[in-house]
Amino acid sequence: MPVADRPMPPLNADERSTLAGWLEFYRATLADKCEGLDERQLRAASVPPSPVTLLGLIQHMAEVERNWFRRVLVGEAAPPIYDPQADPEGVDGGFDLHDDVNFDTAHAIWQREMAQARANCADRPLDQTSPYLAGEVTLRWIYTHMIAEYARHNGHADLIRERIDGRTGV
Repeated sequence: MPVADRPMPPLNADERSTLAGWLEFYRATLADKCEGLDERQLRAASVPPSPVTLLGLIQHMAEVERNWFRRVLVGEAAPPIYDPQADPEGVDGGFDLHDDVNFDTAHAIWQREMAQARANCADRPLDQTSPYLAGEVTLRWIYTHMIAEYARHNGHADLIRERIDGRTGV
């Protein structure tokens, strides 16, 4: 999605619209960082010594979406996407690349996870709690965490993209 088409978060809206707007903005930003690159470039770990790639970030964010909006928010027993043997209660994976998963496949999976996340959030109040670890977590907290998660990884994506073809941007 070209930057010009990226949804701008609302400047004067209620809390839920603001949180959802920022999450959509950062989701679109990650997609934009991958725009126009070929499969080889999307698999390139271009910021040594880090092994992180743009494809790995897309896969990771699909796993993170699944974890927070399916496992935690609604209690679904959704298995890990890219490593079925991984502990669903463990650290979100997805960074490792596999020969049988190309960008189009990973992008489609990520899109499905985001669509499910939107559906799972649609009718829930921000202060609704879900069990998490030894306590509870609110949808508000999950939105805030996801915004931070995307913002952090978009910084990584910006550096990776710059090293691939010199493109930078917000």
